[in-house]
Amino acid sequence: MSRKKIKLAYITNDSARKTTYKKRTKGLVKKVHELTTLCGIEACAIIYSADFDSQPEVWLSHAGARRLLSEFKKLPLSKQNNKMVNQESFLEQSLAKATQHLRKLRKENRQKELKNAMFQSLNGKGILQSLNSMDLNELGPLVKQNLKDIDDRVRVLTKASCS
Repeated sequence: MSRKKIKLAYITNDSARKTTYKKRTKGLVKKVHELTTLCGIEACAIIYSADFDSQPEVWLSHAGARRLLSEFKKLPLSKQNNKMVNQESFLEQSLAKATQHLRKLRKENRQKELKNAMFQSLNGKGILQSLNSMDLNELGPLVKQNLKDIDDRVRVLTKASCS
C-alpha cells in the first residue's frame, strides 16, 4: 500500500515536529547504514538540532566520523567539491533543467500545431488563411519533409512489391 504524499512545509506543532524529527533521524541513519552495507563504502551521518537534542546524533561513532571527516579534508579541494552543491546551486540547476524541459515541450507543441494545421488544410479546412507569415514559413519545410517521407515510403513499398 502506498503512502500519501506529504506537504513539505515547516511543522508548527512542537510535539509533532519533534516526533517527525526523531522518526526521520532514525530513518536517515538506517539508510546510511544500508548504503554502507550494500555498496561497501564508508559513510557517516551527523545530525544536530539544538531544538531537539543537546548532543548531535552521530552514526557510526564519534571516532569513526572524525576519522572519515579527516580523510575527506585531506583530499584536494577539487575532489572535495566534486558534485557538492548548496541550496542556491541546487535550485539553479533545477531551474535550468526545468527551463530546458519547457523549451523542448514548447518546440514539440509548436511542431504538433503546425502538423495539425497542415492536416486540417489537407482536409479542406481553410486554416491557412488564418496563419501569419511566420507560421507559413515554418509550415513550408514541414510540408516538404512530409512529402519526402511519403516519397521514400512509396519507393520502399514499390521495391517490396516488385521483389
